[in-house]
Amino acid sequence: MALKENGAESSSTELNFLGGGTVVEGTVRSNNSVRVDGKIKGKLICKNTLTIGVNGEIEGDIEAKNAIIGGKIKGKIKVAEKLVLEAKSILIGDLKASKLLIDEGAVFEGTSDMGKKEQTEVEAKPISNLNRPT
Repeated sequence: MALKENGAESSSTELNFLGGGTVVEGTVRSNNSVRVDGKIKGKLICKNTLTIGVNGEIEGDIEAKNAIIGGKIKGKIKVAEKLVLEAKSILIGDLKASKLLIDEGAVFEGTSDMGKKEQTEVEAKPISNLNRPT
């Protein structure tokens, strides 16, 4: 879905738009930001910000740098930075994001993973074992 202007690919500030009433089946990839007001059945990979409008729907897995969800997703979503579930959004599936904001009224059914700091060997040992002489 990369847009071209005068034979050159557009910059990452460009927005690719999938309008209402449009249905795409298959894998969609974009280096630019994407706004979906139609429906995608398949995988969506967005290297920038993904926005799903109130009437937008995605049935499949999603990967994005940032995502703002106003519509409906059925599938797994993996966001490198920030995921926002707006008030009328519906997410049925698992999510993984560094930062998560869920507005009041949003529906989320699944599991979330915001990553956790891995324990070092010292942190994992019980305190009582650390104080005993060896």
